[in-house]
Amino acid sequence: MVRRHRAAKILTLLTLLGTATLVAFPARTQQGQGGGERPPQAVTVVTLKAQDVTLTSTLPGRVKASAMAEVRPQVNGIITERLFTEGGKVSEGDPLYQIDPASYDAAVAQAEAAVAQAQAQLNAAIKSANRVDELSQRNVASQQAKDDADAARASAQANLQAAQAQLAAAQIDRDRTTIRARLTGEIGVSQTSQGALVTASQATPLAVIRAIDPVYVDVTQSAADLLEWRRAQKAGNFSAGAEDVKLTLADGSTFDQTGSLKAAEPSVDEQTGVVLLRMEFANPDKLLLPGMYVQVEVPTRSVEGAFLVPQEAVSRDQRGEPTVMVVNAENKVEKRQLTVLQDQGHDWIVTDGVADGDRVIVAGLQKVGPGATVAPEEQASAAADAGQDTAKVTRTAEKSAVD
Repeated sequence: MVRRHRAAKILTLLTLLGTATLVAFPARTQQGQGGGERPPQAVTVVTLKAQDVTLTSTLPGRVKASAMAEVRPQVNGIITERLFTEGGKVSEGDPLYQIDPASYDAAVAQAEAAVAQAQAQLNAAIKSANRVDELSQRNVASQQAKDDADAARASAQANLQAAQAQLAAAQIDRDRTTIRARLTGEIGVSQTSQGALVTASQATPLAVIRAIDPVYVDVTQSAADLLEWRRAQKAGNFSAGAEDVKLTLADGSTFDQTGSLKAAEPSVDEQTGVVLLRMEFANPDKLLLPGMYVQVEVPTRSVEGAFLVPQEAVSRDQRGEPTVMVVNAENKVEKRQLTVLQDQGHDWIVTDGVADGDRVIVAGLQKVGPGATVAPEEQASAAADAGQDTAKVTRTAEKSAVD
């Protein structure tokens, strides 16, 4: 009895699933009774609408820092301390390294003593010159003595200025024992460590600072495309935002910030016929790093009254020409030949072969041909109906399983 009861429940479940399948897919099971005529084939269509489209060209490029500074010592000495975190952010003026300042402190003290000595000599020369001036006024001192006293005073003044200059130079050298950042940006790894001997203006930098917000992207574009872009820009053919430059990363994702043309090399490469362009992109999340390979989508011109035809709707005839199947007002299929400019995402940009309001078939092409009568359904509503049918079948099966 138990086995019979289970078999009955399984048979009931299979019967319900078969009934649900017939409800979900009536076009495949409903044939005309007694050899009648088959109903029109169901197809999915997309209704086209004319619009202004911006043509673009995709160019490879490399990310570059908007500014870069190599950190090098300006005085000789031993590194006693590293004062920054590798890979972190630094601001202009931040201390990065400390060089042992002992010898430079001694040089400053020596220069200060020289200044004091020069000042004392100047004071003595001034007093001597003043006495000679008094004697000269009383006609006691000769003119030669007065001239010698004035010369000694001027010489002492010059010696003081030289000593002060030497003191300033010694203080500058001492200040340079603290190596500071000359740029705000991201600092890389340190190429030296505590205890290392460094020399002024050495070839190897101690570290490198890069400003990466914003960043530059350098690309090369043909001179012909650049001329077309410049003319369209001058004529005002671009709509608002159409001149923005888009970026595709190495993993195929689209960068969330748009860029703009920053500069163009004012010359054309004689061998390749290309022009170097520099784009600028905001990089608040530091996602773009110098040296990274990217693809830049650069606008070239705008086309009025173009159509975006889904790529799945377009096929090629025997001559290789792009064609599309269109459902006319009588729900009959027509074959049209297209004029395609280029691709844009998952669509083709078409300028001829279709008209505003045409319904192109995007699904069901294998089962129809020119002249066939079809039952068209718009792509959005077809997807919604398919989802409802699937949910209905699922609910029916779950209810039967519970029973």
